[in-house]
Amino acid sequence: MSCGDPHDTECGEVLDHLYEFLDNEMAEGDCAKLRVHFEECSPCLEKYGLEQAIKALIKRSCGCDDTPADLRGKVLARIDSIRSGQRSGAPVPVAEVAVDDPAGHGAPSTLAATE
Repeated sequence: MSCGDPHDTECGEVLDHLYEFLDNEMAEGDCAKLRVHFEECSPCLEKYGLEQAIKALIKRSCGCDDTPADLRGKVLARIDSIRSGQRSGAPVPVAEVAVDDPAGHGAPSTLAATE
């Protein structure tokens, strides 16, 4: 995406860091560069406005739901498992899926996917 005009900060770089900007996760100097770019480039400003509106809609729609405690616990345990596997260098299973025997013989088996 580009308006065709030259900018100090390229459109691709701006769009690569758009969510960091929206989430206030950038250094002030980098934020200032993006603000200047948005003032100069209407296609990037339009994309920024669209993404900002989507984030606001999601926050309004999903912000009031509490995360079930058991789901939160499972997610945190999985994150810990992945982190410990990365430290040891061992492959960490990503998911386990129960698969029924298509011929109907025996008990269901489990397949594990790895990173």
